[in-house]
Amino acid sequence: MKLTLRARGAAPPDTVWQRYVQPALWPTWAPQIRSVDTEPELRAGMRGRLLPWAGPAVRFVVTAVDHEDRTWSWRVQTGPVRMQLWHAVRPCEGSATTTELHIEGPLFVVAVYAPLAKRALRHLVRP
Repeated sequence: MKLTLRARGAAPPDTVWQRYVQPALWPTWAPQIRSVDTEPELRAGMRGRLLPWAGPAVRFVVTAVDHEDRTWSWRVQTGPVRMQLWHAVRPCEGSATTTELHIEGPLFVVAVYAPLAKRALRHLVRP
């Protein structure tokens, strides 16, 4: 299944991008993440593991990062379940930001993950 989610908020695009680029900040805007074990800055080829508040650890590899275009993608896996996610940060009028997330994975997993992801995106774009 493929799904696209978007959220718009008052945080400036550079602030939103930095929240993505520094994995240590992910738990501050993604309530489903307890901690992240990886390198300090997002880069293609980076591997890591995140611990959710519920469920097993999730391993990931970042497949692409474009700092100029403010986009990045990664593959996540827990057990036999795999998903591909692509993120973008776009400026809006004024200093507002829209963030976009494309999710691809098994129907049940995407359906369960989507509400959590939508909530996280709303937090991501808050000032």
